[in-house]
Amino acid sequence: MSSLGGTAMLHQHNITAAPAGLERVAEERTFRSHDGTEIFYRYWPAIGEPAKGAILLFHRGHEHGGRMAHLVDELAMPGHAFYAWDARGNGRSAGERGYAPSFAALVRDIDCFVREIARDGFGHSDIALIAQSFGAVLAAAWVHDYAPDIRALVVASPAFSVKLYVPFAKEGIALWQKLKGRFFVNSYVKAKFLTHDPERIASFEADPLITRPIASNILVELYDHAARIVADARAIAVPTQLLISGADWVVRHGPQHQFFVNLASPAKERHVLPGFFHDTLGERDRHQALDLIRPFLERQFAAPEKPVDLTGADRAGYTRDEADQLASPLPLLSPRGLYWAMSRTSIRMGAWLSSGMKTGIVTGFDSGSTLDYVYENVARGHTPLGRMIDRTFLDAIGWRGIRQRKLHLEELIGNAVATLKAAGRPVNIVDIAAGHGRYVLDAVATCAEPPASVRLQDFSDLNVSLGQKLIADRKLPGTVSFHRADAFDARMLARLDPAPDLAIVSGLYELFADNAMIARSLGGLAKAMQPGALLIYTNQPWHPQLEMIARSLTSHRGGQAWVMRRRTQGEMDQLVAAAGFDKIDQRIDQWGIFTVSVARRA
Repeated sequence: MSSLGGTAMLHQHNITAAPAGLERVAEERTFRSHDGTEIFYRYWPAIGEPAKGAILLFHRGHEHGGRMAHLVDELAMPGHAFYAWDARGNGRSAGERGYAPSFAALVRDIDCFVREIARDGFGHSDIALIAQSFGAVLAAAWVHDYAPDIRALVVASPAFSVKLYVPFAKEGIALWQKLKGRFFVNSYVKAKFLTHDPERIASFEADPLITRPIASNILVELYDHAARIVADARAIAVPTQLLISGADWVVRHGPQHQFFVNLASPAKERHVLPGFFHDTLGERDRHQALDLIRPFLERQFAAPEKPVDLTGADRAGYTRDEADQLASPLPLLSPRGLYWAMSRTSIRMGAWLSSGMKTGIVTGFDSGSTLDYVYENVARGHTPLGRMIDRTFLDAIGWRGIRQRKLHLEELIGNAVATLKAAGRPVNIVDIAAGHGRYVLDAVATCAEPPASVRLQDFSDLNVSLGQKLIADRKLPGTVSFHRADAFDARMLARLDPAPDLAIVSGLYELFADNAMIARSLGGLAKAMQPGALLIYTNQPWHPQLEMIARSLTSHRGGQAWVMRRRTQGEMDQLVAAAGFDKIDQRIDQWGIFTVSVARRA
């Protein structure tokens, strides 16, 4: 079987070739990803009807989907369709060689790829992923961040920690990029250190589609995202098989084992393959790996669909444990107790000069007033020092994520309004906890056709007053209004008039740990909304500064410590599904902190 950019040959190392005439032939296709980049992929239809499912193949860094093509016949699963992409900047896909705008852009490419194959009739529950090395980190990140209810995930030698043999190489790359901007690093790995298979070695060295360079931003972000995914693998409940190459020269074993330990899936397997080099699925004796993958996938496809129930994670689960730990006081004279006491003192002192810090101290760092200040993103304060402190405050990673969330909200609100207008709906919008409402008003202002009505609500009298002022300052028509209301009053939500065609819940559910409250709010909205109406909701599946926030910042609720319980994306999506909505789209920032999702009333 020929593969583009090199021949994926079947040879005598216990790899069974397909009978003559039964080799599967790939169709060549392309699709446009989220930013218009054209992605090339290969598709092998299943033999026989109907297909038992679809298996997606993700190649390692520097390579392309053609070097995974041999697996289609060697896995001997003819009843399943196979797909293999060339990641952007690699193989026959478009994009600067070895470059992507961000690691998150590559992860979103996977989401777009999965949407593309849905045209062939394969939904999330019909697919499994097999991914290797860099591709395995991308696949794991997609499963973590987007929480798809797929059948299975197989990761081979995932590149959670690449061996850079030069001391402090990672730090040096990050520093040089900061000083000089993006640059490229060439792969130093010889083919003979990837596999013992002489034909694979020869094809790698002769392959004109191998991409040696990798952009510095992707290399730096790979480390950051890999560390996040390994540490938070408890969020992954998909059946997962991990294959570890025992003699891997390229990546470290430790993070792979930690990833496995942290996985939440009740169906997880770990296999160490002694003597294997990094190219696990292209090794000379790869039949050992394939003989593990095949039965694992067949079991998962044959098993009834039964996702792990996450709706009770507020009562028992790792994010509940994490929040309880953050809510527990530290001994005042302990090193950590003293450290966080100093942090609180420095914030209070900073509030003497920084307008943003003062707003947070007075109204709560999670208040609508603080968020509106963060959205404006203009450093203010007493004296140049105060403005410098304020700029540092506004540039905190969490606030940068908040501003990116606003951009995602505006994009998806605009998309939703256009979709509803195209369906002939008048588009009545409600935001049940709008803060000052700036993000909704900004989004609506850019719509080609104005919605029939915009109803903003909030529980805070201050937010309602300032939101009404914002409406007046913009001289908006009477169809735009602001009201005081409780976002957890299910009866009030169920009686909304006019019934919302688009409901928005942004930055609210993240502040409340109790899932019963969220279910009550969503249930009220669901009763008010007709089939086909859209819901936009946000979530915070991860945050790098949870302890700083809990130990140093105060909430709008009576000056209490701002302790947040994270919800995994899977948990949040299950709560939305239980209320009667089907998720159809999602965005996530480049740091993996905030998501914005769209669901349709079933």
